[in-house]
Amino acid sequence: MRSTNWNGLLAVDKPAGMTSRRIVDHVERIVRPAKVGHAGTLDPLATGVLVIAMGSATRLISYVQQGRKKYVGQFRLGQRSDTDDIEGRITPGGDTTHVTLELLTEFTTRFVGVVSQVPPQYSAIHVDGQRAYTLARRGETVELQARPVEIHSIQVSRFELPDFELQIECGSGTYVRSIGRDLGELLVCGAIMTDLRRTSVGAFSLENAVPFDTLDAGSLQRAMRPPLQAIESMPRRQVSAAEISDLRQGRSIVLGEVSGNVGSEVALVDADVRLIGVAKITDRERLQPHLIFPAAMIIGS
Repeated sequence: MRSTNWNGLLAVDKPAGMTSRRIVDHVERIVRPAKVGHAGTLDPLATGVLVIAMGSATRLISYVQQGRKKYVGQFRLGQRSDTDDIEGRITPGGDTTHVTLELLTEFTTRFVGVVSQVPPQYSAIHVDGQRAYTLARRGETVELQARPVEIHSIQVSRFELPDFELQIECGSGTYVRSIGRDLGELLVCGAIMTDLRRTSVGAFSLENAVPFDTLDAGSLQRAMRPPLQAIESMPRRQVSAAEISDLRQGRSIVLGEVSGNVGSEVALVDADVRLIGVAKITDRERLQPHLIFPAAMIIGS
């Protein structure tokens, strides 16, 4: 039987109650000895798109993580939680009778744009070399610093007091639990997240995600997507065999017909539209190699 070239990306529909690590472990058993990684951890409570990278495509994980993410989140007013969601220690919040759809919708507009957000106490943020959730589980209260995150849009898609649903499109590093928590504080009644589903990460969506319970070598091979899709929005330049040789030796090549600012990245492909790597535009209108795959690891598109 011909061995499979496990260099590619995969969108898995993660079920509730399962860690992202468990899904990675399952894929590793299928594609061993190829390396496996994932882009954008989902909490056990959350479901939806988890992007898995295999083989040399693991070097593109940071690009996948930079992609916009879409979520559908469920929330409940009038409660607070030490985890900001339904899985934590829940305490009563305030009265919710003053909250209307109009008021909730008005307040969501305050979260659109580049905003300052404090991560949840139970998060994977590093504090003095340890994860915040590790310290929180020991009963330690950690002063987490607010960080800028970008939220492109928020829509209230359901409102049945005390519950509501938000459809959110945001950038990397955004905590949806924190959005619900902060909305609840603005409304002076508290709010917790009761459910979360990620519907897309960049080019990867639920429409092309494999349900975890059907994930085996056959379904993985059929659903594996080209690494080029990790950087599909990046300008693209076709390179010749001679230029590929130069790039692999660390030499820059002419910019060609690609346009962009100094420091911008460009995807490099060969004549068969196979990904060679990524280069950056220099101030001399040249392309300096940034991430180049060796000859044995050229991966198809």
